[in-house]
Amino acid sequence: MSAAHNRNAIRFVVLTVLIDAIGFGIIMPVLPSVVMRLGHIGLAQATEIGGWLGMVYAAVQFVTGPLVGNLGDRFGRRPVLLGSLAGFAVDYALMGFAPTLGWLFLGRALAGFFGASYGPAGAALADVSTPEDRAKLFGMIGAAFGVGFIVGPALGGLLGEFGDKAPFHAAAVLAACNLILGLVAFPETLSADKRRPFQWRRANPVGALMALAKLPGLLPVAFALFWWNLAGMVYPVAWSWFTIAAFDWSPGQIGASLTWVGAIMALSQIFVVGRLVKRFGERRAAEIGILVATLGFVIDAIVPKGWMLYPAMLVIAFQAAVMPAMSGLMSRRVPPTQQGELQGFTGSVAAIGSIIAPALYNPALAWFTGPAAPFRFPGIVFALSTVMGMIALFTLIVLRPAPAQIPPATGS
Repeated sequence: MSAAHNRNAIRFVVLTVLIDAIGFGIIMPVLPSVVMRLGHIGLAQATEIGGWLGMVYAAVQFVTGPLVGNLGDRFGRRPVLLGSLAGFAVDYALMGFAPTLGWLFLGRALAGFFGASYGPAGAALADVSTPEDRAKLFGMIGAAFGVGFIVGPALGGLLGEFGDKAPFHAAAVLAACNLILGLVAFPETLSADKRRPFQWRRANPVGALMALAKLPGLLPVAFALFWWNLAGMVYPVAWSWFTIAAFDWSPGQIGASLTWVGAIMALSQIFVVGRLVKRFGERRAAEIGILVATLGFVIDAIVPKGWMLYPAMLVIAFQAAVMPAMSGLMSRRVPPTQQGELQGFTGSVAAIGSIIAPALYNPALAWFTGPAAPFRFPGIVFALSTVMGMIALFTLIVLRPAPAQIPPATGS
């Protein structure tokens, strides 16, 4: 493949992640009010239902991640990714018109299925990069996500002041525009000689696990990824609910805080991640990021004033290195023919954490802010995430180095 071809693919993948992040960020500030409005319930009960919505999303993603990854390895990244973008547009439109909580759950299920597009997106980057460049390229995805979180929550907070349906409609329009652009600009990245037959026995989490477990040193990284994802999910799962419970923030204030997070993420991906990985290597960079982020969790748990969250969130500058570094660690351990399967599998690993996170964080927050709590402590969610982060850090510390050569593909 030519250099121009690869550049076009990289640009579209990064742009896709950017637009997806904007769409996701737009709805975050208003999701609590939507749940309370459709369910005719208060904040504590809505917090629990918000957790169930997150679990539905993650459960579907857990099941479909390997399926989408294996389809990408068989048919290429382009049809799978474009199909996912079409589904996102339908999903956001459906949620914008949802008349009941049941329709909201249906929308979250569809988002879980089409959210598996991150697997083909990551695999496409792996297709057009060398092992040495992958952490940097995955860092570009992180930067795009950060920029999306600058624009998305700010726009969502603004639109949310005029009604909680408008952000969903805006997200649907963005996804549709992204699909149209992809039809024109996104080239196929997986050459025919690197494709492999589709096998149903591997197109599920258990089958993918059995196939990838044969590769040396992969499962310990996946184990660390699971715990880190579980820790990091505290922000998308609990942040909106936490800030309302702890500081009575409005949608505009929530949007502003998420915009601040996005700005830090984007700048750190540009100026910190590459330098950190180059200086310390992928594993040490991930360890540093987890350690600093865990200290940030502790601060978030105990700050007495809402404005204090803003300087506390500066730790994200180092946290941003974790996912690109860990993605690079895993990609080094997998041959080219299984990169899609790997990305689908890691999506399922992350989805397990995403299933557990709302079942853990939201009920804990609801309990410690409800009338039956022995004492009021909204920071319980960050106390829990601190424990998860320390487990991920310990796993990486004892991890063995990657093999000197990428092993051959497993199976046919």
